[in-house]
Amino acid sequence: MGWWGGVGVSEDAKLDAAQTRRVLRRTAGMVRPYRRGAVLALLLLIGFSMATMAGPLLVRRAIDGGLVANNASVLNTSIVGYVVAAVVSYFTFRLAIATLAKVGESFLRDLRVRVFRHLLDQSMPFYDRENAGVLVSRMTSDVDSLQILVQMGLLMFVAAALVLTASVVTLTLLNPLLLVLCLLTMPFVAAASVWFQRTSNRAYLSVREEIGATLTKLQEGISGVRVVQAFAREHDQLDRFETANDDLYRAHMRSVKIGAMYLPVVELAGAVSTALAVGIGGTMVLNGDVTIGTLTAFILILQTMFGPVQQLSQLFNMVQSATASLHKLYELIDEPRAVASPPNAPPLPASGLVEIDDVSFGYSPDEPILQHLNLTIAEGERIALVGPTGAGKSTVAKLVARFYDPTSGTIRIGGLPLTEASQETLRDRIVVVPQEGFLFAGTVADNIRLSKPDATDDELTAALTRIGVYDVFARLPEGLETEVEERGSRLSAGEKQLVSLARAALVDPNILILDEATSSVDPGTEAIVETAMETLMAERTVIVIAHRLSTSQRCDRVGVIDGGRLVELDTHDALVAQAGHYAELYEAWTAGLAA
Repeated sequence: MGWWGGVGVSEDAKLDAAQTRRVLRRTAGMVRPYRRGAVLALLLLIGFSMATMAGPLLVRRAIDGGLVANNASVLNTSIVGYVVAAVVSYFTFRLAIATLAKVGESFLRDLRVRVFRHLLDQSMPFYDRENAGVLVSRMTSDVDSLQILVQMGLLMFVAAALVLTASVVTLTLLNPLLLVLCLLTMPFVAAASVWFQRTSNRAYLSVREEIGATLTKLQEGISGVRVVQAFAREHDQLDRFETANDDLYRAHMRSVKIGAMYLPVVELAGAVSTALAVGIGGTMVLNGDVTIGTLTAFILILQTMFGPVQQLSQLFNMVQSATASLHKLYELIDEPRAVASPPNAPPLPASGLVEIDDVSFGYSPDEPILQHLNLTIAEGERIALVGPTGAGKSTVAKLVARFYDPTSGTIRIGGLPLTEASQETLRDRIVVVPQEGFLFAGTVADNIRLSKPDATDDELTAALTRIGVYDVFARLPEGLETEVEERGSRLSAGEKQLVSLARAALVDPNILILDEATSSVDPGTEAIVETAMETLMAERTVIVIAHRLSTSQRCDRVGVIDGGRLVELDTHDALVAQAGHYAELYEAWTAGLAA
């Protein structure tokens, strides 16, 4: 019947009473599907606490009714009963651990999926606003805080509370006067516990911060090792790491000293209470006020009671930390989606007609990027958007793909405003091929099927053959089943871009947006990528974000965006002849090629 002595790590967030109640009510609602397991665990812990109290009471019976009364039968049955109580205590506690852990892990499993699903559903404004490291922390650090709690902390917290309650009730029934005298040390324990909760909370937070600082120095040193060695700055990096490591050491030692000051107080209080019980209780025994068996049981229960007192103080920070973590995760789940479709939204028309009507937009309200933009793109037309860096070219593409909604104005596809259309059909009608396609761990086929997970092998082969890249992937070691590894490390830049083009070919969209899809391609596959792009662009509306103006020459029209406005719109030849913005850009680009 030992007690686990772990100490929870505190989070920096602090909740008031109202926030805590809301978190607990919501958590109770989420745990409702597993309430049978929770109730069973509670009943098992009640059985455990009762069996814990039964042991000393059976010792009392063995002494008073067996040894003092010289009754072997009572002594023997008391011994058997004590063994039975110990066995019941063992099995109820063991089953409670397994049952409560199953409930907690099931809750965390559902919570992880719910949070990740919500993150995947969020639109781009959310990711512009939120730090990726903070989001990862929610799924790792905050969930880890809960993991420690559900594995053992919650069990110990409930068990300690039940055993403490059972101890006080049993001692009161045995001898209330003796209990009051023995608990004269409790005010000191209570004061020490309050001090421990407050001080240890700050100490553990300091440890967390220093761990983060030390890991940052370690990561920087390893990630930049080539630069460090190139300039022979190993000693400087080591000094920085040693400084952070020393700070971490001191933070740990502060937390150790706090524990070293608090734990002996509880032990001393227990020893003093036991001494009072022996002294005062012994006098009562001599005076005939209590039996020797009652005093023995009293002392045994009294010693049992101080373990839960210490345990509850240590677990308080863990429960507080877990509640704060749940609060953060619930806030994340409640974050509304900035770009959403109305209920029962109609499908986006299978059309290539794009109408941008008086559109203004800014990533921040006080920093407009586009201002009163008007542009109509006919079905099957190729249009290139060019202009200086930061002019708003890529922003136009993001608005057409509805990664963002305009601040004002309307974008229509086939006559239907994007904000009124179904998001699901939008991704079938409009496909964006970025400068560098992101590849996930898995096979080449898995990565291409990202755009259409239910595509058959025949459909996959047909799409690759149609844009002329099937042979490129067939030459890989395992063909389309070749593992690309993390971020596509086994493929060249050109092969990665071919995967992006293949994704678009598999969907066969009405509108294709190319964000300079050849800018990061290696020379070995550039010709293949260019051919695949030309095939992919055939007979569909294409919007090209052009950095290399050779691309704009192959488009039907060229739009020049400068300062968030469409300042020129015509064919390549006409714009060069006008000697305006585009002509200057084209002249500078050709001069750079000549140089």
